[in-house]
Amino acid sequence: MAQRAQNRFVWDATATLEALGAAQVGLWSWEPRLDSLRLTGSVRTLGLGPLAPECTASSLLALTMAPDRFVVEQMLRTQAPGTEISAPIRMRGGEVCVWRGMWLEEGVRAAGVIVSEVQFAASHLDPLTGLLDRRNFVSQAREQLQKPGSYDLVVADLDRLRRLNEALGHERADLVLAALGSRLSAAFPPGALLARVGEDEFAALAPCGEGDASERLRMALEQPLRVAGFDIYPTLSIGALKAEGGEDAPEATELLRRAELAVESAKGGGRGGAAAYGRAMESDGLSKLALEADLRGAIQRGEIVPFFQPVVRLSTGGISGFEALARWRHPRRGLVFPDEFLPLCNEMGLLAELGAHMLQASAKQLAAWKLAHRGATDLTCSVNLSTGEIDRPGLVQDVGRIIRQAGLPSGAIKLEVTESDIMRDPDRAAVILGQLRAVGAGLALDDFGTGFSSLSYLSRLPFDTLKVDRYFVRTMTSNEGSAKIVRSVINLGGDLALEVVAEGVENAHVARQLQDMGCDYGQGFGYAPGLSAQEAEVYLNESYADGSAPVKARG
Repeated sequence: MAQRAQNRFVWDATATLEALGAAQVGLWSWEPRLDSLRLTGSVRTLGLGPLAPECTASSLLALTMAPDRFVVEQMLRTQAPGTEISAPIRMRGGEVCVWRGMWLEEGVRAAGVIVSEVQFAASHLDPLTGLLDRRNFVSQAREQLQKPGSYDLVVADLDRLRRLNEALGHERADLVLAALGSRLSAAFPPGALLARVGEDEFAALAPCGEGDASERLRMALEQPLRVAGFDIYPTLSIGALKAEGGEDAPEATELLRRAELAVESAKGGGRGGAAAYGRAMESDGLSKLALEADLRGAIQRGEIVPFFQPVVRLSTGGISGFEALARWRHPRRGLVFPDEFLPLCNEMGLLAELGAHMLQASAKQLAAWKLAHRGATDLTCSVNLSTGEIDRPGLVQDVGRIIRQAGLPSGAIKLEVTESDIMRDPDRAAVILGQLRAVGAGLALDDFGTGFSSLSYLSRLPFDTLKVDRYFVRTMTSNEGSAKIVRSVINLGGDLALEVVAEGVENAHVARQLQDMGCDYGQGFGYAPGLSAQEAEVYLNESYADGSAPVKARG
């Protein structure tokens, strides 16, 4: 009797196949060396009957719809052990099936399950964060809004997820998203609808009167966290709106679209921005299409030019140099700022051309100032390398040629590089940075303090300057965490004999705070915004005449 009871719980082949059939799930096993794909379970229901029980890779490709054959080839390509597989594939005469699995032995075997995409998507939760997914958030929000009352809808976009993915890799970046999902769940009371509505977007719908929903979300998600030995300091761009529930409530899909428009508007103000939805935002989509058409050829026409923001030595107030910032003098729209056109340049593959143009024009202007002003012997100009430009073939040669042609001394042109560009391949970056230093470029690590990287590489790379991210400088008077980050970066710079430049200096009080902390240089609207070459010339003259650069008392 005991033996019979024990056998009741033993899964034999028949019981396994019955269970898989009832669940409409198939099993697959792939051995590339034998060119053998084995299938079992509910394969006929899933449209895979002609391939069962065993077939070759070419047979699978033949049954696959043409647009998905590349996906199949990628799935069957040998990978390292532990590599996960997730591939939606449409078969001839069948529905879309999701193949999930893992490589178990390198070059030997991969195995997994096959399930209908409809069945796979049936869960109402996002698998990474445990929050509602977009479809079910909209469905439940629609139902919630039928109830009378006032509601806050907030959408938050994690700033620079792409840089986070580049620096840490997708698996570690997913850990960050999962942690943020957990924090969001704990931040709102029961009854609030919480969701991950995009790759890097979170949403919350909550009744009004529970406090400021935007601030609640920001306080929950912008706390520092540590993932796999890396310190992460998340910042959010937030869009918000209020909605009235009841019989005449707006459609939930439309409300979510409006909140996401507000997010895009918030991003225009830089990291950590916020915006409430307004009808003026509706014209932005059409405006972007027109702007893209105008951008083609704008560099060659000389419409995109450098503006120059002063960099000031905090101990003396004297001007030390400038940072070159791209501005587009549009023939009809007037001055267009980089937040509007740099993303388009990236989409259109124009960043490398723009970077070379900015370097050339900035070096030429700096050389002219050095000739015109006796006091400009040590004047410098910083130029940003765009994302990925450090890997551009010919970069080192171009930089060396431009510096030589302009007759500039070593270090007069500083190239600003982001952490994510370094962390993609630190060893390769070290070689390229060393070559750039050898041809006469100074090197600054831009936006330092964003926490996407380990500090260990700093002592191995030939930087001479650290730039503290403006977000932490702007918020350090109201946020003790930001103040600690700024102080830590300044101390680190001192320990490594690196100059430190703080961005985002808004007034004389912030400048004094930074000086007391031991910071070397400051830049920001407290001194001046980006100035045209003519305006920068006037600023230089006044600064040299007065002995120091003017700074706002308040701002």
